[in-house]
Amino acid sequence: MFIYSESPYLNRTQGQPQFACTHGQQSYPPNQGQQPSKVLDDDPDENPNPQPPSPSVPPLEELNQFSGYGNMDGTPLQPPPSYNEALHLPPPQSQDITTTVPVVSEEQARTALLNHVSQNCCFGSKAANKMKFTNILPSSAFHYSLESYTEKRSPKWAYEPYHGQVIDGPFNGAAPFPWDIEARPPALFQSHTVNREVPHTASIKPCHDCIGLGRKRCCNCRGKGMTRCKKCKGRGYTFDYRINNERRHCDSCNSRGRVRCSVCNAHGQTECLTCNARGQLKCFIRLTIEWVVHHDDHVVERTSLPDELIRTVSGETVFKQELPRVWPINHFPDVNIIEASNNLVQRHLTGFQAERVIMQRQKVRAVPVANIHCQWKNNSFSYFVYGFEHKVHAPDYPQQCCCGCAVL
Repeated sequence: MFIYSESPYLNRTQGQPQFACTHGQQSYPPNQGQQPSKVLDDDPDENPNPQPPSPSVPPLEELNQFSGYGNMDGTPLQPPPSYNEALHLPPPQSQDITTTVPVVSEEQARTALLNHVSQNCCFGSKAANKMKFTNILPSSAFHYSLESYTEKRSPKWAYEPYHGQVIDGPFNGAAPFPWDIEARPPALFQSHTVNREVPHTASIKPCHDCIGLGRKRCCNCRGKGMTRCKKCKGRGYTFDYRINNERRHCDSCNSRGRVRCSVCNAHGQTECLTCNARGQLKCFIRLTIEWVVHHDDHVVERTSLPDELIRTVSGETVFKQELPRVWPINHFPDVNIIEASNNLVQRHLTGFQAERVIMQRQKVRAVPVANIHCQWKNNSFSYFVYGFEHKVHAPDYPQQCCCGCAVL
Protein backbone atom coordinates (compact mmCIF):
# COMPACT_ATOMS: atom_id res chain seq x y z
CA MET A 1 0.00 0.00 0.00
CA PHE A 2 1.16 3.52 -0.77
CA ILE A 3 1.26 6.04 2.05
CA TYR A 4 1.05 9.70 1.10
CA SER A 5 2.26 12.68 2.98
CA GLU A 6 0.27 15.67 1.73
CA SER A 7 1.14 18.83 3.54
CA PRO A 8 -0.31 20.66 1.81
CA TYR A 9 -1.83 19.36 -1.48
CA LEU A 10 -0.79 22.49 -3.28
CA ASN A 11 2.54 24.25 -3.12
CA ARG A 12 1.48 27.85 -2.70
CA THR A 13 4.72 29.21 -4.18
CA GLN A 14 5.14 26.89 -7.10
CA GLY A 15 1.49 26.23 -7.89
CA GLN A 16 2.21 22.50 -8.25
CA PRO A 17 1.00 19.57 -6.13
CA GLN A 18 3.49 18.08 -3.72
CA PHE A 19 3.43 14.34 -3.06
CA ALA A 20 5.77 12.17 -1.07
CA CYS A 21 5.40 8.40 -0.94
CA THR A 22 7.41 5.43 0.20
CA HIS A 23 7.00 1.88 -1.00
CA GLY A 24 9.60 -0.32 0.68
CA GLN A 25 12.97 1.24 -0.22
CA GLN A 26 11.75 2.60 -3.55
CA SER A 27 10.81 6.23 -3.87
CA TYR A 28 7.69 7.34 -5.75
CA PRO A 29 7.18 8.71 -8.27
CA PRO A 30 9.97 6.76 -9.97
CA ASN A 31 12.76 8.44 -11.87
CA GLN A 32 12.43 8.93 -15.58
CA GLY A 33 12.19 5.55 -17.26
CA GLN A 34 11.71 3.64 -13.98
CA GLN A 35 8.50 1.60 -13.83
CA PRO A 36 6.36 0.77 -10.82
CA SER A 37 6.55 -2.82 -9.68
CA LYS A 38 2.80 -3.50 -9.68
CA VAL A 39 -0.58 -2.03 -10.52
CA LEU A 40 -1.72 0.65 -8.09
CA ASP A 41 -4.95 -1.04 -7.05
CA ASP A 42 -5.87 1.58 -4.48
CA ASP A 43 -5.98 4.41 -7.03
CA PRO A 44 -9.53 5.32 -8.09
CA ASP A 45 -10.51 5.20 -11.75
CA GLU A 46 -11.36 8.43 -13.53
CA ASN A 47 -15.11 9.09 -13.43
CA PRO A 48 -16.25 10.72 -16.68
CA ASN A 49 -19.23 12.32 -14.93
CA PRO A 50 -18.58 12.61 -11.21
CA GLN A 51 -21.63 13.54 -9.18
CA PRO A 52 -21.27 14.48 -5.52
CA PRO A 53 -23.99 13.11 -3.24
CA SER A 54 -26.98 15.39 -2.87
CA PRO A 55 -26.93 17.21 0.45
CA SER A 56 -29.87 16.88 2.78
CA VAL A 57 -31.51 19.57 4.86
CA PRO A 58 -29.49 20.62 7.93
CA PRO A 59 -30.24 18.42 10.96
CA LEU A 60 -33.46 19.50 12.60
CA GLU A 61 -31.87 19.59 16.03
CA GLU A 62 -29.67 22.41 14.79
CA LEU A 63 -32.60 24.50 13.50
CA ASN A 64 -34.87 26.81 15.44
CA GLN A 65 -38.35 25.69 16.39
CA PHE A 66 -41.39 27.86 15.65
CA SER A 67 -44.94 27.66 16.90
CA GLY A 68 -47.36 26.41 14.25
CA TYR A 69 -44.65 24.69 12.23
CA GLY A 70 -44.48 21.22 13.74
CA ASN A 71 -44.91 19.41 10.43
CA MET A 72 -41.92 20.27 8.25
CA ASP A 73 -41.80 17.41 5.74
CA GLY A 74 -43.47 19.36 2.94
CA THR A 75 -46.94 17.81 3.26
CA PRO A 76 -49.98 20.13 3.19
CA LEU A 77 -51.06 21.63 6.48
CA GLN A 78 -54.30 20.51 7.94
CA PRO A 79 -56.79 21.59 8.71
CA PRO A 80 -57.07 25.01 7.03
CA PRO A 81 -59.10 27.82 8.64
CA SER A 82 -62.78 27.08 8.93
CA TYR A 83 -65.11 28.86 6.51
CA ASN A 84 -68.39 27.56 7.80
CA GLU A 85 -69.97 31.00 7.38
CA ALA A 86 -70.09 30.31 3.65
CA LEU A 87 -72.28 27.29 4.35
CA HIS A 88 -74.82 29.39 6.22
CA LEU A 89 -75.46 31.82 3.39
CA PRO A 90 -79.03 31.64 2.10
CA PRO A 91 -79.46 29.70 -1.14
CA PRO A 92 -79.63 31.84 -4.28
CA GLN A 93 -82.93 32.45 -5.96
CA SER A 94 -84.04 29.80 -8.40
CA GLN A 95 -83.40 30.47 -12.05
CA ASP A 96 -85.79 29.63 -14.84
CA ILE A 97 -83.98 27.05 -16.93
CA THR A 98 -85.17 26.49 -20.47
CA THR A 99 -83.55 24.26 -23.03
CA THR A 100 -84.16 24.24 -26.75
CA VAL A 101 -83.23 21.52 -29.19
CA PRO A 102 -81.65 22.91 -32.38
CA VAL A 103 -82.75 21.13 -35.55
CA VAL A 104 -80.16 20.04 -38.10
CA SER A 105 -81.32 20.30 -41.71
CA GLU A 106 -80.55 17.70 -44.38
CA GLU A 107 -78.16 20.10 -46.08
CA GLN A 108 -76.23 20.68 -42.82
CA ALA A 109 -76.17 16.95 -42.10
CA ARG A 110 -74.78 16.13 -45.56
CA THR A 111 -72.18 18.93 -45.41
CA ALA A 112 -71.02 17.77 -41.96
CA LEU A 113 -70.66 14.17 -43.21
CA LEU A 114 -68.71 15.27 -46.30
CA ASN A 115 -66.31 17.25 -44.11
CA HIS A 116 -65.88 14.19 -41.92
CA VAL A 117 -65.22 11.96 -44.95
CA SER A 118 -62.61 14.38 -46.33
CA GLN A 119 -60.64 14.06 -43.07
CA ASN A 120 -60.52 10.25 -43.30
CA CYS A 121 -58.40 8.98 -46.17
CA CYS A 122 -60.09 5.56 -46.15
CA PHE A 123 -63.63 6.93 -46.51
CA GLY A 124 -65.24 7.28 -49.92
CA SER A 125 -67.35 10.35 -50.68
CA LYS A 126 -69.88 8.72 -53.04
CA ALA A 127 -72.10 7.44 -50.23
CA ALA A 128 -72.22 10.86 -48.58
CA ASN A 129 -73.15 12.51 -51.87
CA LYS A 130 -75.74 9.97 -53.03
CA MET A 131 -77.36 8.83 -49.77
CA LYS A 132 -81.04 9.49 -49.02
CA PHE A 133 -82.24 10.71 -45.63
CA THR A 134 -84.94 8.63 -43.96
CA ASN A 135 -85.14 10.33 -40.56
CA ILE A 136 -83.44 13.01 -38.43
CA LEU A 137 -83.92 12.68 -34.66
CA PRO A 138 -82.81 15.80 -32.73
CA SER A 139 -82.03 15.71 -29.01
CA SER A 140 -79.91 17.45 -26.37
CA ALA A 141 -77.15 16.03 -24.23
CA PHE A 142 -76.41 17.73 -20.90
CA HIS A 143 -72.91 18.24 -19.57
CA TYR A 144 -72.75 19.17 -15.88
CA SER A 145 -69.43 20.32 -14.42
CA LEU A 146 -68.33 21.36 -10.93
CA GLU A 147 -65.05 23.14 -10.16
CA SER A 148 -63.61 23.87 -6.73
CA TYR A 149 -60.75 26.36 -6.55
CA THR A 150 -58.71 25.54 -3.46
CA GLU A 151 -55.51 26.61 -1.73
CA LYS A 152 -53.08 24.43 0.17
CA ARG A 153 -49.94 25.40 2.08
CA SER A 154 -46.89 23.27 2.81
CA PRO A 155 -43.98 24.46 5.00
CA LYS A 156 -40.50 23.02 4.69
CA TRP A 157 -37.01 23.95 5.82
CA ALA A 158 -34.88 25.48 3.07
CA TYR A 159 -31.40 26.92 2.81
CA GLU A 160 -29.24 28.95 0.46
CA PRO A 161 -25.60 30.12 0.55
CA TYR A 162 -25.08 33.04 2.88
CA HIS A 163 -23.28 35.89 1.15
CA GLY A 164 -24.19 38.79 3.39
CA GLN A 165 -27.90 39.14 2.60
CA VAL A 166 -30.31 40.56 5.17
CA ILE A 167 -31.42 38.03 7.78
CA ASP A 168 -35.00 38.30 9.05
CA GLY A 169 -34.74 36.23 12.22
CA PRO A 170 -36.70 35.72 15.45
CA PHE A 171 -35.16 38.91 16.85
CA ASN A 172 -37.56 40.82 14.58
CA GLY A 173 -40.64 39.25 16.17
CA ALA A 174 -42.67 36.07 16.31
CA ALA A 175 -43.12 34.13 13.09
CA PRO A 176 -46.69 34.35 11.70
CA PHE A 177 -48.73 31.17 11.47
CA PRO A 178 -48.80 29.54 8.03
CA TRP A 179 -52.39 30.49 7.23
CA ASP A 180 -51.88 34.07 8.46
CA ILE A 181 -49.46 34.92 5.67
CA GLU A 182 -51.30 36.89 3.00
CA ALA A 183 -51.19 35.50 -0.52
CA ARG A 184 -53.59 35.99 -3.40
CA PRO A 185 -53.90 33.93 -6.57
CA PRO A 186 -53.23 35.73 -9.85
CA ALA A 187 -56.69 34.79 -11.15
CA LEU A 188 -59.54 32.54 -10.08
CA PHE A 189 -59.71 28.99 -11.42
CA GLN A 190 -56.11 29.04 -12.66
CA SER A 191 -53.54 26.69 -11.13
CA HIS A 192 -50.52 28.48 -9.73
CA THR A 193 -47.69 27.88 -7.24
CA VAL A 194 -45.55 30.35 -5.30
CA ASN A 195 -42.86 29.99 -2.64
CA ARG A 196 -42.63 32.45 0.24
CA GLU A 197 -40.03 32.84 2.96
CA VAL A 198 -41.83 32.83 6.29
CA PRO A 199 -40.96 36.11 8.06
CA HIS A 200 -38.76 35.99 11.19
CA THR A 201 -37.58 32.37 10.64
CA ALA A 202 -34.16 32.96 9.04
CA SER A 203 -30.82 32.25 10.71
CA ILE A 204 -27.18 31.70 9.76
CA LYS A 205 -25.81 28.20 10.25
CA PRO A 206 -22.50 26.50 9.36
CA CYS A 207 -22.83 24.50 6.19
CA HIS A 208 -23.82 20.95 7.14
CA ASP A 209 -22.41 19.54 3.91
CA CYS A 210 -18.81 20.70 4.38
CA ILE A 211 -18.89 21.30 8.17
CA GLY A 212 -18.35 25.00 7.55
CA LEU A 213 -15.04 24.52 5.72
CA GLY A 214 -16.25 25.64 2.30
CA ARG A 215 -14.60 22.66 0.62
CA LYS A 216 -15.16 18.91 0.39
CA ARG A 217 -13.23 15.82 -0.53
CA CYS A 218 -13.13 15.38 -4.28
CA CYS A 219 -15.69 12.80 -5.37
CA ASN A 220 -13.62 11.84 -8.42
CA CYS A 221 -10.31 10.91 -6.80
CA ARG A 222 -11.72 10.39 -3.28
CA GLY A 223 -9.34 13.01 -1.94
CA LYS A 224 -6.13 11.48 -3.29
CA GLY A 225 -5.50 14.08 -5.96
CA MET A 226 -4.58 11.39 -8.50
CA THR A 227 -6.51 8.84 -10.51
CA ARG A 228 -5.45 5.69 -12.28
CA CYS A 229 -4.13 6.22 -15.78
CA LYS A 230 -6.71 5.08 -18.31
CA LYS A 231 -4.19 4.30 -21.03
CA CYS A 232 -1.98 1.88 -19.08
CA LYS A 233 -4.57 1.00 -16.42
CA GLY A 234 -2.14 1.92 -13.66
CA ARG A 235 0.73 -0.30 -14.78
CA GLY A 236 2.99 2.49 -16.05
CA TYR A 237 3.54 0.77 -19.39
CA THR A 238 1.51 -0.37 -22.36
CA PHE A 239 1.82 -3.33 -24.73
CA ASP A 240 2.62 -3.06 -28.39
CA TYR A 241 0.70 -5.93 -29.88
CA ARG A 242 2.37 -5.42 -33.23
CA ILE A 243 5.81 -6.35 -31.83
CA ASN A 244 5.26 -9.46 -29.70
CA ASN A 245 3.45 -7.56 -26.93
CA GLU A 246 6.56 -5.51 -26.23
CA ARG A 247 6.24 -3.20 -23.25
CA ARG A 248 6.21 0.47 -24.08
CA HIS A 249 6.72 3.54 -21.97
CA CYS A 250 3.29 5.12 -21.15
CA ASP A 251 3.52 8.67 -22.36
CA SER A 252 0.14 9.55 -20.86
CA CYS A 253 1.28 9.23 -17.23
CA ASN A 254 5.04 9.29 -17.81
CA SER A 255 5.19 5.69 -16.54
CA ARG A 256 3.81 6.65 -13.13
CA GLY A 257 0.54 4.75 -13.53
CA ARG A 258 -1.47 7.71 -12.33
CA VAL A 259 -2.50 11.14 -13.54
CA ARG A 260 -3.63 14.34 -11.92
CA CYS A 261 -7.32 14.40 -11.06
CA SER A 262 -9.13 16.44 -13.69
CA VAL A 263 -11.81 17.57 -11.26
CA CYS A 264 -9.78 18.95 -8.36
CA ASN A 265 -6.52 19.49 -10.29
CA ALA A 266 -4.68 17.27 -7.79
CA HIS A 267 -5.78 19.29 -4.77
CA GLY A 268 -7.91 16.44 -3.42
CA GLN A 269 -10.66 18.86 -2.51
CA THR A 270 -13.30 20.83 -4.38
CA GLU A 271 -15.47 23.80 -3.53
CA CYS A 272 -18.64 22.95 -1.63
CA LEU A 273 -21.56 23.53 -3.97
CA THR A 274 -24.07 23.66 -1.13
CA CYS A 275 -22.66 26.87 0.32
CA ASN A 276 -20.73 28.03 -2.77
CA ALA A 277 -17.48 27.62 -0.78
CA ARG A 278 -18.62 30.23 1.77
CA GLY A 279 -18.99 27.83 4.68
CA GLN A 280 -22.28 29.36 5.89
CA LEU A 281 -25.93 28.93 4.99
CA LYS A 282 -29.02 31.01 5.41
CA CYS A 283 -31.68 28.65 6.80
CA PHE A 284 -35.36 29.58 6.77
CA ILE A 285 -38.83 28.12 6.47
CA ARG A 286 -40.15 28.14 2.92
CA LEU A 287 -43.93 28.10 2.55
CA THR A 288 -45.18 26.59 -0.71
CA ILE A 289 -48.63 27.90 -1.64
CA GLU A 290 -50.55 26.05 -4.33
CA TRP A 291 -53.82 27.04 -5.92
CA VAL A 292 -55.51 24.02 -7.46
CA VAL A 293 -58.59 23.50 -9.63
CA HIS A 294 -60.52 20.33 -8.78
CA HIS A 295 -62.87 19.38 -11.59
CA ASP A 296 -65.63 16.78 -11.81
CA ASP A 297 -68.33 16.38 -14.39
CA HIS A 298 -71.21 14.21 -15.51
CA VAL A 299 -72.75 13.70 -18.97
CA VAL A 300 -76.37 12.81 -19.60
CA GLU A 301 -76.71 11.41 -23.13
CA ARG A 302 -79.46 8.98 -24.10
CA THR A 303 -78.22 7.88 -27.52
CA SER A 304 -75.31 5.58 -28.35
CA LEU A 305 -73.01 8.56 -28.90
CA PRO A 306 -69.99 8.18 -26.56
CA ASP A 307 -70.06 10.57 -23.59
CA GLU A 308 -66.44 11.60 -24.18
CA LEU A 309 -67.43 13.28 -27.44
CA ILE A 310 -69.89 15.56 -25.65
CA ARG A 311 -67.08 16.95 -23.50
CA THR A 312 -65.06 18.04 -26.54
CA VAL A 313 -67.62 20.27 -28.31
CA SER A 314 -69.40 23.49 -27.49
CA GLY A 315 -72.99 23.90 -26.44
CA GLU A 316 -75.34 26.36 -24.85
CA THR A 317 -74.76 27.20 -21.16
CA VAL A 318 -78.23 26.93 -19.64
CA PHE A 319 -77.18 27.21 -15.97
CA LYS A 320 -74.19 28.75 -14.21
CA GLN A 321 -73.46 29.47 -10.54
CA GLU A 322 -70.29 30.81 -8.91
CA LEU A 323 -70.16 31.20 -5.13
CA PRO A 324 -67.78 30.53 -2.22
CA ARG A 325 -69.93 27.42 -1.72
CA VAL A 326 -72.38 26.43 -4.44
CA TRP A 327 -75.71 24.83 -3.70
CA PRO A 328 -76.81 21.59 -5.36
CA ILE A 329 -79.12 22.10 -8.30
CA ASN A 330 -82.67 21.21 -7.32
CA HIS A 331 -84.56 22.62 -10.29
CA PHE A 332 -83.72 21.23 -13.69
CA PRO A 333 -85.79 19.52 -16.40
CA ASP A 334 -83.60 16.41 -16.25
CA VAL A 335 -83.56 14.57 -12.90
CA ASN A 336 -80.17 13.02 -13.72
CA ILE A 337 -78.54 16.45 -13.59
CA ILE A 338 -80.11 17.10 -10.18
CA GLU A 339 -78.77 13.80 -8.87
CA ALA A 340 -75.29 14.41 -10.32
CA SER A 341 -75.15 17.90 -8.82
CA ASN A 342 -76.09 16.64 -5.35
CA ASN A 343 -73.48 13.88 -5.46
CA LEU A 344 -70.60 16.01 -6.74
CA VAL A 345 -71.30 18.98 -4.47
CA GLN A 346 -71.28 16.64 -1.47
CA ARG A 347 -68.03 15.05 -2.68
CA HIS A 348 -66.33 18.45 -2.97
CA LEU A 349 -67.65 19.49 0.43
CA THR A 350 -65.70 16.77 2.22
CA GLY A 351 -63.01 15.82 -0.31
CA PHE A 352 -60.31 18.44 0.40
CA GLN A 353 -59.71 18.36 4.14
CA ALA A 354 -56.20 19.85 3.88
CA GLU A 355 -57.19 22.62 1.48
CA ARG A 356 -59.12 25.86 1.79
CA VAL A 357 -61.95 26.27 -0.70
CA ILE A 358 -61.79 29.76 -2.19
CA MET A 359 -64.51 29.59 -4.83
CA GLN A 360 -66.74 27.04 -6.51
CA ARG A 361 -68.35 27.08 -9.92
CA GLN A 362 -70.95 24.81 -11.49
CA LYS A 363 -72.62 24.95 -14.85
CA VAL A 364 -74.77 22.92 -17.22
CA ARG A 365 -74.29 22.92 -20.99
CA ALA A 366 -76.89 21.70 -23.45
CA VAL A 367 -75.15 20.12 -26.44
CA PRO A 368 -77.25 19.50 -29.57
CA VAL A 369 -77.18 15.96 -30.93
CA ALA A 370 -78.84 14.77 -34.14
CA ASN A 371 -79.17 11.08 -35.01
CA ILE A 372 -79.25 10.91 -38.82
CA HIS A 373 -80.75 7.82 -40.51
CA CYS A 374 -79.86 7.28 -44.19
CA GLN A 375 -79.94 4.76 -47.02
CA TRP A 376 -77.41 4.10 -49.81
CA LYS A 377 -77.45 1.19 -52.27
CA ASN A 378 -79.98 -0.77 -50.23
CA ASN A 379 -77.81 -0.27 -47.13
CA SER A 380 -79.26 1.52 -44.13
CA PHE A 381 -76.94 3.29 -41.75
CA SER A 382 -76.95 6.11 -39.24
CA TYR A 383 -74.52 8.66 -37.88
CA PHE A 384 -74.47 11.51 -35.39
CA VAL A 385 -74.01 15.25 -35.83
CA TYR A 386 -73.25 16.88 -32.47
CA GLY A 387 -72.17 20.20 -31.01
CA PHE A 388 -72.33 23.67 -32.49
CA GLU A 389 -69.28 22.67 -34.59
CA HIS A 390 -71.37 19.95 -36.31
CA LYS A 391 -68.87 17.23 -35.50
CA VAL A 392 -69.67 13.77 -36.91
CA HIS A 393 -69.49 10.32 -35.36
CA ALA A 394 -70.04 7.71 -38.08
CA PRO A 395 -68.64 4.30 -37.15
CA ASP A 396 -71.15 2.56 -39.50
CA TYR A 397 -70.40 4.62 -42.59
CA PRO A 398 -70.86 2.12 -45.47
CA GLN A 399 -68.05 3.24 -47.79
CA GLN A 400 -64.90 2.48 -45.80
CA CYS A 401 -61.72 0.80 -46.97
CA CYS A 402 -59.10 -0.64 -44.59
CA CYS A 403 -56.47 -1.36 -47.26
CA GLY A 404 -55.75 2.07 -48.62
CA CYS A 405 -57.40 5.08 -50.17
CA ALA A 406 -58.71 3.64 -53.43
CA VAL A 407 -62.40 4.11 -52.56
CA LEU A 408 -63.84 7.26 -54.17
